[in-house]
Amino acid sequence: MFRVAKHLMKAVKGDSVDVSESNGVRSLHLGSDTIQSAMKIRDPNALELTYTRGMMCFLLFNTQVKNVLSIGLGGGSIAKYIHTYCPEIATTVVEINPKVIQVARSQFYVPENDQRLEVIEGDGLQYLADYPESTDLLLSDAFDGYGIPPDFCSQDFFDSCARTLKINGIFAINLWGSDVKFDIYLQRIEQSFKQRVLILRTGNPGNIVVFGFNKTPANLSLTSLKERAKWLETHHKIEFSHFVGRLIDDNPVQHNKVVFKSD
Repeated sequence: MFRVAKHLMKAVKGDSVDVSESNGVRSLHLGSDTIQSAMKIRDPNALELTYTRGMMCFLLFNTQVKNVLSIGLGGGSIAKYIHTYCPEIATTVVEINPKVIQVARSQFYVPENDQRLEVIEGDGLQYLADYPESTDLLLSDAFDGYGIPPDFCSQDFFDSCARTLKINGIFAINLWGSDVKFDIYLQRIEQSFKQRVLILRTGNPGNIVVFGFNKTPANLSLTSLKERAKWLETHHKIEFSHFVGRLIDDNPVQHNKVVFKSD
């Protein structure tokens, strides 16, 4: 059971969007004790949860990402991080729950909209349908108190995600490794992205980030990934080298190169 910060709960009382604090970390809960998002109060733009740092591994695969579309805001951790540390990237976030947007801005310091960050109150599924081939990177982190809503893990959803990406686009989704339907979701993603899929375990057996690619990345050699990770670590406080090791452990490797299962 999380310890509720009463002065914060007052702001969201009567809603299913709850906020707690413990040991200098503020957390967001959507109708359950499960932590949906977390923020270190003294470093609000850092990525506190390991899986959020794992989602940033898109930087290993594509150095030319200019725009990001995120379905689901939560506490806005990744959107804030990109806004602060990746000035070349513009982010659009679609969130259907206005209370989540309110709490993200008032308690998790998500900035107001500007030229590089736009938070839209709306239906993420409809947004995907309305904007095909519109983004370099699509992030899906749509959870409620019970897990991923069914509409955000269906074959139609993953097909729509692939259509929303540009030709070199990357899809990334946060899944629970302990979910009994994990293999089903993974198979659906593989179908939508024609088997061009990599997985990245960020916990045991917790969060697993799944990446889908509309086109095979130019260079997945182990040497290039390791060099890229080291370079990224000079610009970000993210353990990219560790994540490269996980990618190597979690995916097939042939001829000193990470490959897809179908290769």
